Amino acid sequence: MTTTAEAIALVTAARKPGDLFGEDFPHRTYRRLARLLHPDLAPGAEAAEAFARLAWLWAARDGAPGRAPGRAKETMITTRRGTYRIGGVFRRGASAVLYESGPDTLLKLPRSHSDNDLMRREAESLKTIARDGDPLLLPYVPRLVESFRHRSEGVERQANVISRVPEGFLSLDEIRRRRPVLDVRDAAWIWRRLLVAVGAAHRAGVVHGAVFGQHVLVHPIDHGLVLVDWSQSVPLGTPITALVARHRDDYPPSVLARKPATPATDIHLATRCVAALMGDPVPAPVRNFVRGSLLGPPDDAWRLLGELDDLLDDLYGPRKYRPLHL
Repeated sequence: MTTTAEAIALVTAARKPGDLFGEDFPHRTYRRLARLLHPDLAPGAEAAEAFARLAWLWAARDGAPGRAPGRAKETMITTRRGTYRIGGVFRRGASAVLYESGPDTLLKLPRSHSDNDLMRREAESLKTIARDGDPLLLPYVPRLVESFRHRSEGVERQANVISRVPEGFLSLDEIRRRRPVLDVRDAAWIWRRLLVAVGAAHRAGVVHGAVFGQHVLVHPIDHGLVLVDWSQSVPLGTPITALVARHRDDYPPSVLARKPATPATDIHLATRCVAALMGDPVPAPVRNFVRGSLLGPPDDAWRLLGELDDLLDDLYGPRKYRPLHL
């Protein structure tokens, strides 16, 4: 393996960490691949996607609980609707773990059975959005394939099988690590799509309640966006009771006061999320718009989107495609 093309092919073909790293010299393999795929050395969308997938596979090397080193433990779960495998770890969260379960799906299990209610909450919200939301806007949220109870080693956990986001998507946290400051125009298209995502949920009667960088996935080239992890979501008018502790200071005061969640809750969080991407200099009209959206967020994401579009038209003229180079 001596070329970027060969590295891209290897990483793309790997379905679990063991396919790529094996048991012999995994660190050496990782470093060699990282050098060949690093965005500073290998420009292009394919290399960027492969580099992101390489990072995911490397982070998932621990695999499912109890797996042997370098080899993913696979367990099959059969329900009334289908059969799913528990493969290697795809992503670890604070309250749940996402496992590889197929080319287009991920299996989500809570770390503790005490968080089963979070899984049920996510399943109910995704079902509600799929049923009552605008069909044209459903790609902005994951699709719930199935939700069921899974008993293992005497413990019953609520499991969700959800659609997998296509390759090439990165969280805003990952983007900030690669490029701490974005041009306002790059942050703007992310903000626009994020308002569409929360606006679609609000029309279906759901508040996400945790619009943070790790939950917002975007495609730098295609400009797609998916808002994931709906385990803290609630019906409109219901207080948010499951808070992400490390983001406590990001919540609006109404959430901390246990007041009913409204569209303004998500709009406040989305605004903070996007504002964190912007560096100086930020044009004064944009800075004032952000401040106003934080101090007095409207209860209508679509109205704010229209106002944002008017502001961007005044500042930059007709919108033009801008690939987000990382």
